[in-house]
This record gives sequence, C-alpha cells and structure tokens, in this order.
Amino acid sequence: MIIPALDLIEGKVVRLHQGDYGQQRDYGSDPLPRLQAYEAEGASVLHLVDLTGAKDPAARQIPLLKKLLAGVSVPVQVGGGIRSRSDVDALLEAGATRVVVGSTAIKEPEAVQSWFREYGAEAIVLALDVRINADNRKEVAISGWQEAAGVTLEEVIGQFEPVGLKHVLCTDISRDGTLSGSNVALYREVSARYPSVAFQSSGGIGSLNDIAALRGSGAQGVIVGRALLENKFTVTEAISCWQKG
Repeated sequence: MIIPALDLIEGKVVRLHQGDYGQQRDYGSDPLPRLQAYEAEGASVLHLVDLTGAKDPAARQIPLLKKLLAGVSVPVQVGGGIRSRSDVDALLEAGATRVVVGSTAIKEPEAVQSWFREYGAEAIVLALDVRINADNRKEVAISGWQEAAGVTLEEVIGQFEPVGLKHVLCTDISRDGTLSGSNVALYREVSARYPSVAFQSSGGIGSLNDIAALRGSGAQGVIVGRALLENKFTVTEAISCWQKG
C-alpha cells in the first residue's frame, strides 16, 4: 500500500534532508487539510513523524496529533522520539493505530520487547534506518542517524522475531529525501529472508517509476513524503501505479 507521510515541527509540515535539522524545508502550516486530502485520494494508512517530540519528548505535539488523528478516519502510524512506555501510551491515547519506535529498540531492546508483549505486535512498527557498506552489511544508525548502533538490520530483527515482530519501516539513509529512487534490492532481500514481516520501504521515492520499481520487491508498504508535497504525482496516481503489479 501507499503510505503518505508528513513530518511536523511546531505545527508546520517540513522535510529534513537525511535527518538534518539544519537542512529543513517548510511546506506550510496546514497538516490537517493535507492528511484529509490524502485520505480522500484513497490512502488507507497515513504516517506522521513528530520531529519536535523526537528532539525533545517533553515538547511532544500531543494536542496537534490528537486534532490530526481525529480529523481522519483511516489508521495512522505515528513516530518521533519514542523513548518510554508513557510515550507509547500517549500516542495510542491520542488516537494512533501504530507507534513507530526507532533508536529505543536498539538501545533498550528488552524494554521494547516488553511493549510488544503488552500492546501486541500490531501496535508497534520498528523503524530501522540503515547504512549499507561495500560488503552489504546493513549497519543500523540511531539518534537521528548521528551514530552507528554497532548492530545490523538482521541482528535487530532476530531480537524481535520472538515477540512477534510484524511491521518494519526500513530506510536506506543514503536515499532519504533525495527523490533518487528506492533501494529495491534491499527490500527484495529482506522480504525474502523474513516472510512473516511486513516491510515498509522508506526513502527516495521521486516518481511513479520509483513506485513501479518496488512492485514485486516484497515491500508491503511504500512511504511517500516529499514527492507528494512537491506535487510529483498524486496519492491516487501512486495507488494506481502500485496496484498494477
């Protein structure tokens, strides 16, 4: 499925280039009409990232998130600096269908495994951002990509398979925000290796051809952010392209 995404800083729709807060593009302060338009165009799942909350969990935009989640009727997955069980609770109570957990799953795997047991695997998406080196080692990066975690994508999935891991949002960092196409080979490889996991591809979608390239890769979802904001194509066109597969 096509999953339209919005990144939010202090109520504004933004994009960061490869996670860098210093390279921020603003796309207006109208997240709700955008989400409603995406839903009207056929999106069956939406994705929100609270970048204010990612930087400072005490500043999480809960009132805004509540308003956005109440304003659409499709499931929404929400992420951004999830560090504690209370963060998960706050987002689920605000109306999120799934909570996206990144760095904390690497730094405190036992804690996050306990969340899987408590909330169920359907309620949590693991966000794994990878840098792929010359020998195809998929090194996970954390803390807004500022540091290498010292573990691979495969090692992390291995830690979470026993608690029922179902959803993984996997980003090839080198592609993010570039509109240069997805790393199709990555999704083909991991989807074949872990058939019980629904992988969401993230990073690099700039054209309908990029979406078409992912058909048959095994990816179950395609996160699309900047390309929609810059009117490269519509959600309807993206869904139609995806479904031709």
